Amino acid sequence: RCQRWVENCRRADLEDKTPDQLNKHYRLCAKHFETSMICRSSPYRTVLRDNAVPTIFDLTSHLNNPHSRHRKRIKELSEDEIRTLKQQKIDEAFEREQATQELNESNEQNTVPEEGGEEQEEEAVPLTLEERENKDYLKSLFEILILMGKQNIPLDGHNTDELPEGIFASDNFQALLEYRINAGDEVLRKRFEMTAVNLEYCSKTQQKQMLEICESCIREETLREVRDSHFFSIVTDEVVDIAGEEHLPVLVRFVDDSHNLREEFIGFLPYEADPEILAVKFHTTITEKWGLNMEYCRGQAYVVSSGFASKMKVVATRLLEKYPQAVYTLCSSCALNIWLAKSVPVVGVSIALGTIEEVYCLFSQSPQLLVELDNTISVLFQNNEEKGKQLKEICRSQWTGRHDVFEVLVDLMQALVLCLDAVGNDSSVRWNNLIAGRAFVLSSALTDFDFIVTVVILKNVLSFTRAFGKNLQGQTSDVFFAAGSLTAVLHSLNEVMENIEVYHEFWFEEATNLATKLDVQIKLPGKFRRSQQGNLDSEVTSENYYKEVLSVPTLEHIIQELKDIFSEQHLKALKCLSLVPSVMGQLKFNTSEEHHADMYKNDLPNPDTLSAELHCWRIKWKHRGKDIELPATIYEALHLPDIKFFPNVYALLKVLCILPVMKVENEKYEIGRKRLKAYLKNTLTEQRSSNLALLNINLDTKHDLDLMVDTYIKLYP
Repeated sequence: RCQRWVENCRRADLEDKTPDQLNKHYRLCAKHFETSMICRSSPYRTVLRDNAVPTIFDLTSHLNNPHSRHRKRIKELSEDEIRTLKQQKIDEAFEREQATQELNESNEQNTVPEEGGEEQEEEAVPLTLEERENKDYLKSLFEILILMGKQNIPLDGHNTDELPEGIFASDNFQALLEYRINAGDEVLRKRFEMTAVNLEYCSKTQQKQMLEICESCIREETLREVRDSHFFSIVTDEVVDIAGEEHLPVLVRFVDDSHNLREEFIGFLPYEADPEILAVKFHTTITEKWGLNMEYCRGQAYVVSSGFASKMKVVATRLLEKYPQAVYTLCSSCALNIWLAKSVPVVGVSIALGTIEEVYCLFSQSPQLLVELDNTISVLFQNNEEKGKQLKEICRSQWTGRHDVFEVLVDLMQALVLCLDAVGNDSSVRWNNLIAGRAFVLSSALTDFDFIVTVVILKNVLSFTRAFGKNLQGQTSDVFFAAGSLTAVLHSLNEVMENIEVYHEFWFEEATNLATKLDVQIKLPGKFRRSQQGNLDSEVTSENYYKEVLSVPTLEHIIQELKDIFSEQHLKALKCLSLVPSVMGQLKFNTSEEHHADMYKNDLPNPDTLSAELHCWRIKWKHRGKDIELPATIYEALHLPDIKFFPNVYALLKVLCILPVMKVENEKYEIGRKRLKAYLKNTLTEQRSSNLALLNINLDTKHDLDLMVDTYIKLYP
């Protein structure tokens, strides 16, 4: 079909291009296609039919235009070729006419056929008074819904349980409608002045339909920018509860027209327990419902809660099978050690991570409790005030997201337990029952030997990846050199695996010393002891038990996970970061990006000139003026005034920039994730709505009310 398009366009200069190159780098205006070739079934996009071929061309206008002399030359056709082409066009027109006639006959019962609708659009038939009033009325409803979304006002108002019998109270939507009528909205007043006072102005079904259209239209604004940018990456956040159902938040990364890397929230996806079903629905939603072409996806990352990691890995694997260039990576918003710990398929690790999060939440929600913890730290670290001061500062930050979270926890363990015990056993009225109860439960959890040994083993195993993970969240040069240090990290972990007997002995001794300090009995977990009752041959020691069920599987999993997440493709992509001038400078401008850039060859506008262009790029920075600093990040390089003279370098930087492992340099363009967290924090679970959430998180996205009204009328006539 590409060959047919090129022939019809008389573009001799494109005859040697492959269909893939034509599809990626060339566009044809819609005016060259017959109207019957254009499908208008979607309210948001105009798409060509599968068999569309361009046939409308004016091949004579250039003869009378003196300015077109230097434009591309048009292939001269012989009389026979012109006759053949005309005959083809006549035959195709006849076939189309027949197809249209058959379609009309089959759709006789339809009151508004598609062609008729198009003619009405072209003729712009004036609206009747009733139609205009209906549009104005719908516009008012949409304005109220958008206001509710942006201001995070839930649709429902008072629960019926809260109200005395016989008392009627409007929900929030109806209350805003009434307020608007009272403020002088004539359109709404005329519509509802004869309606009963306790009757719903707009049914729940209609509200849901309108909210879905609001959500689609606002999402489409972002997706349009993504499509214009071509390349993007998909990132998901932790599974959340939306009105009693689990959903997966989906974000998209892309570089916009102003060369800024952005990470935008584009919606929630209902979560499925079966990973295979989830993978299918995930792919279908992104490609069919949201209209993104996954051929342009260059990265995927999944930030998940403990227990969901294995399922999301199945999703990543299925997408990689279909789209090998959608590289599976770590996400820059999550520390590597946290990500690795969450992915460990050991129940004890999941329980420990949940306990750590609960401890952090309890102290962060109570300033009074933090003061109590400060006092406890001061007493315990009076001989090392510097260490005590450092731990106090850490406690006032989000320490559960740190690379060294398990080291911090081991240092804080005694202070936390003493503080929680003091609160739980305090008979005065200083603490309310809720805090005292939670403190008692968490103190019991922290002083469980199973928890202590899990934290100590995680601390020691992940100490080998801590510096590596920290560099991955550092500057561009840190990320580049981190990619080269992975082999050394894996070598260290494999050496530990080979000598696990010795290493585990040291780790277990550290755990027993900490347990002794906290006055905790060293014993096997209760569930294991109960399962072994009556088994006289069982002489398993605590040390051997934890080696087999914790140390070995944790270490094996982390080694494998590092190999999976840092695949050959991912490492090749990170090696391309030597394109950034500051990295070039550190390598004395002796770099060879073209070897690593092969994987992105089809993404380049002029792949044949890549080698020469990279040479010019190196020379430019090697022989720069003394007062010119080397750009240190991709963000700085993309904003260089002369970047347009290096189209291949620009394309490569743009693709590298969107990899989820790269941090968003400018914080104001990472606002989607922050607003998502704020929405979830500020909204009660039962009041959350996936539609209203999108409106709230994308509150500054422009919206077209007329488009929303027209779409609603089309979908629900």
